[in-house]
Amino acid sequence: MTNKRKISILGSTGSIGTQALEVIEKLQDKFEIIALAGGSNVELLKQQALKFKPKYICANKEIKIEGIKTLQGPDGLEEICSNKENDIILVAVSGKIGLKPTLKAIENGIDIALANKETLVMAGDIVMSAAKKAGVKIIPVDSEHCAIHQCIKDISQVEKLIITASGGPFLHKTIDDMKNATVAEALAHPRWNMGRKITVDSATLINKGLEIIEAHHLFNMPYDKIDVVIHPQSIVHSAIEYADGSVIAQLGLPSMHIPIQYAITYPERYEGIKSKSFSFSEIARLDFEKPDYEKFPGVKMAYTAGTTGGSMPVCFNAANEEAVFAFLDNKIKLYDIYSIVEKMMSSHSTVINPTIDEIFAVDKEIRTKTQEYIKGRIYK
Repeated sequence: MTNKRKISILGSTGSIGTQALEVIEKLQDKFEIIALAGGSNVELLKQQALKFKPKYICANKEIKIEGIKTLQGPDGLEEICSNKENDIILVAVSGKIGLKPTLKAIENGIDIALANKETLVMAGDIVMSAAKKAGVKIIPVDSEHCAIHQCIKDISQVEKLIITASGGPFLHKTIDDMKNATVAEALAHPRWNMGRKITVDSATLINKGLEIIEAHHLFNMPYDKIDVVIHPQSIVHSAIEYADGSVIAQLGLPSMHIPIQYAITYPERYEGIKSKSFSFSEIARLDFEKPDYEKFPGVKMAYTAGTTGGSMPVCFNAANEEAVFAFLDNKIKLYDIYSIVEKMMSSHSTVINPTIDEIFAVDKEIRTKTQEYIKGRIYK
């Protein structure tokens, strides 16, 4: 890149957003920040704005900083994504709020560094079709999908995708341990520093289920050719198997700085925060094992949601998210998440080829039903 790449970050105050700014600070001669969007964490957003001096900021409420235009709410996110000054937009907001801005960026021909699971889980067919039609690149930020992206040269020759999972804090615990787990225990991830919701998803392995659905859309790979393997060291971030039996994997330390940097600088590579920090001799061993689907049934639920298609992945995602929130509020037990998601999926009437409006309607309906179901469980 000879000129600075112009970038906006949606979710700049979250875990991915703050680490992205650390990457950009290291590569400040490569980037110009057009906009930062930070939700409700106004104080941190102000600090970021004063340090990085974007042209625009966006928050959930009005704030004023001299020399910077302030936008507000979902409309502000879409305005950022309509600004064709951007070369790339990092979508790092959490939840369904990331979907419409992503589609708006695609509509305006802006490449996407995608760190928002819901965008593809809820509307993968619509998003990937729109990106292909517009000639827009969608570069995954998740370490697993980023690894696969780095390994693939010709997708037509790929036989299988292999997504790795650390196994989370309960890998070597029993089902009874999980049933009696506290919030603090579920949040004690052995390898990764992430937000609370995704850390719980990692504890239940439902995050791998969501990643299976994402991988299906990102790489146009059938579900029966996407495998999950437990890898506690989190050094192999994922792998692919080619038709001739060759397996190519991407390795690195468990740091989100590396996949974030790859996504926002692609196809270029530069020395970054975590460069030259990996040593085979220091790692010494790498272990792999099959997932225990009896202990972690959420992965099979994800395969069911994905292969069913239509609005079922929307149901899977919405029910899980509401159940996770209830667990974090100490309203249910960790293992209740599985039965709640299963209940919502079994009672859902799938909408085939849903529109964006139908997707949001299903999402709202499932969240309401899940909340009511949880409330009924509490007060029985």
